[in-house]
Amino acid sequence: MPLEVAEILRKVRRIQIVASRQVDDLLAGAYRSVFKGRGMEFDEVREYAPGDDVRTIDWNVTARAGHAYVKRFAEERELTVLFAVDVSRSGIFGSQDGSKLDRTMEVAALLMLSAQKNNDKVGLLLFDHGIRGYFPPRKGRAATRRLIRELVAVDPAEAEPRADARTDVAGALEYVCRVQRRRAVVFVLSDFLDGGFERALRIANARHDVIALTLADPRELELPPVGFVDFEDPETGEVVEVDTRHPEVRALFAAGASARAGALQAAFRQSGVDELAVRTDQPYSASLHRFFRMRERRVAR
Repeated sequence: MPLEVAEILRKVRRIQIVASRQVDDLLAGAYRSVFKGRGMEFDEVREYAPGDDVRTIDWNVTARAGHAYVKRFAEERELTVLFAVDVSRSGIFGSQDGSKLDRTMEVAALLMLSAQKNNDKVGLLLFDHGIRGYFPPRKGRAATRRLIRELVAVDPAEAEPRADARTDVAGALEYVCRVQRRRAVVFVLSDFLDGGFERALRIANARHDVIALTLADPRELELPPVGFVDFEDPETGEVVEVDTRHPEVRALFAAGASARAGALQAAFRQSGVDELAVRTDQPYSASLHRFFRMRERRVAR
């Protein structure tokens, strides 16, 4: 059932309160130091003073004025930050306090508010097996709040499960490259239960600074011995019955999850994409701290 307007507003307020409390404490300096602008942009001209670099002389202005003027430049801080959020049915799953999609919304809101606080443009792309919605990057508090509302209003359960309804990460990345011509920071928030997106990931990261924010739940990584369990693929509707009491079954499940995680991390390394791993059973603040420290060390080198 679609969320009622009042419920959407309650969730928006709760997420904004949770995220806003952490923006200053967690990301104030780190965000700015890690994500740089596009370089230096022209600011103004002023009269030449002894010690100025002669290479900065503006010869056109100097010729008109009859004495030397130099160009001044300032760092161009403004960034475009685009959030490509997987809102497929697999996000409904959660064995902890809330689903993977709930955690996605909180982390996305925190990063959106950090970008807004730094006066960056913020945009949103919603996708599952196709594009669910695109909101071009805009600046300002009102624009960011609208994006959070749009994200919270999404109901993955509205999409009926069907055999061909696999999450299309590659399609989302290709769409980003079509609509976002200028270089941007692109957060892709997904559980990445998909395949065949490696080429699209490499191309997108060559044009933009792509960051993969991976969502996982502990029950997707290992099974507890609780007897017979029906597992339903939320996207295709396929149901499989499994006896979790058998150690071999649990070992095979864990081995498959480990192999998928290893293949995913290999794809990120080969594409030069940084991963920000978030789990539903762990505070995401620790993951964000680790991620920003890693990026800060790289910037400092």
